[in-house]
Amino acid sequence: MAFNIVLYEPEIPANTGNIGRTCVATGTRLHLIEPLGFRLGEKELRRAGMDYWKDLDVTTYADYEDFLARNPGAVIYMATTKGLNVYTEVRYEPDSYLMFGKESAGIPEEILRGNKERAIRIPMNPQIRSLNLSNSAAIVLYEALRQHDFVHMQLQGKLTKYEW
Repeated sequence: MAFNIVLYEPEIPANTGNIGRTCVATGTRLHLIEPLGFRLGEKELRRAGMDYWKDLDVTTYADYEDFLARNPGAVIYMATTKGLNVYTEVRYEPDSYLMFGKESAGIPEEILRGNKERAIRIPMNPQIRSLNLSNSAAIVLYEALRQHDFVHMQLQGKLTKYEW
């Protein structure tokens, strides 16, 4: 079992690098839907996690239709400030896809309209437009992993208050 992070047209290399590093740490696959706002070799991406890039299971797609065609039957949860469901209120299936939109505009309305039942949101103060992309991806991913008892992840033995 592995989860999947999908970034729809990411624009900021540091966010993608940070998410890539989180994916390596959790055994999660990363899917990048083009166009990207950067080249995968840019130094900003390297700084944010590219040293782990060689260990990352990453796939790029020409567009959203290409992504759907190459992942038939994918169960996709779409993170959006317009989501009907709080991210902790849904049950994530093993191998599901957690999709996040580009930093400047999110996931397009035409894609969201057809996926309302799987549109999720992270609660936040109403004065804030959105959270940082890499933070949002980590928040939702770790909830999905927690729901499955962090399967296949190394869990350190529980420390007592006297062991640290």
